[in-house]
Amino acid sequence: MEHWTSSPEELAKAADALRSGALVGMPTETVYGLAGNALDAETVATIFEVKRRPTFDPLIVHAATLEEAFGLAAEVPAEARMLAERFWPGPLTLVLPRRPDLPDLLSAGLETLAVRVPGHPVAQALLKACGLPLAAPSANRFGHISPTRAAHVLEEFGDAPDVAGVVDAGPCDYGLESTVVGFPGGGRVVVYRLGATPLEVLREVADQVEAVNAAHPEDEADRVSAGEQSPGMLARHYAPRTPLTLLEAGAEAPVSGGRTGWLSFDRVLEVDGPQEVLSTRGDLAQAATRLFSCLRRLDRLGLDRIVAWKVPEEGLGRAINDRLTRAAVS
Repeated sequence: MEHWTSSPEELAKAADALRSGALVGMPTETVYGLAGNALDAETVATIFEVKRRPTFDPLIVHAATLEEAFGLAAEVPAEARMLAERFWPGPLTLVLPRRPDLPDLLSAGLETLAVRVPGHPVAQALLKACGLPLAAPSANRFGHISPTRAAHVLEEFGDAPDVAGVVDAGPCDYGLESTVVGFPGGGRVVVYRLGATPLEVLREVADQVEAVNAAHPEDEADRVSAGEQSPGMLARHYAPRTPLTLLEAGAEAPVSGGRTGWLSFDRVLEVDGPQEVLSTRGDLAQAATRLFSCLRRLDRLGLDRIVAWKVPEEGLGRAINDRLTRAAVS
């Protein structure tokens, strides 16, 4: 597996690999993606196979421009265009009616397509160099902790023959996946997956923004939409191999049994065992960028369990708590 830099010469090699049907680890502003030609059904199937991803979980397609992204859709609701014009390029994914000629597996057989325009300059350069829309779910085995550095991709897929290499552009800016929204009609904007574009920011632009808890929705139709149309919405996801216990913010540390690792938001704990602090200054943006790296470091230690605390339920904290909640599902 190649470990490319983000120089034009190295990006040209990665683009050649993508055009030939291989998979490539691609940096984005959210997490590293496992990218492949979204227009080729065999390549799309290889992404599912390499990730060991269930075929009922749709992929996100990345395009270089708003026009190219909307060109993959059968229609574009007015609300979708308004959000795209405000937040693209950036960490927002839109679920739109898809063109019927696209590979069915992209959408897990559904009539919708999840698409976004990434804001990372290297992702943009790679999309333009290869001239293709790229299906690019997170570059990790299905359900595992998402990768925020090229080294994480090498850990996951270093021996995978279908992955030609990874483009190294350093750590990701956000460290959380994109926010995913859909448009079920009536002017509604439904947030299926919390992510790097906070709910509050969306509400500054659109009038009717609703957040759906895919695990416990009030409306059955929203449960189907969130759980099946949006990537990354299974109950257990983003999880370390080590069992994780999640506590409410401010809860006292439990009595440690066995080898325990600790993950706190903003303070060093007086506990025995290894610990990681997401942000000593209490910064949710810093906590988001560090979340998956901290979990990976604790997960490598062969612990009996990891104990973590929720962060404040505001802004990016909503998405951080969403990831921790899914990681804690047994």
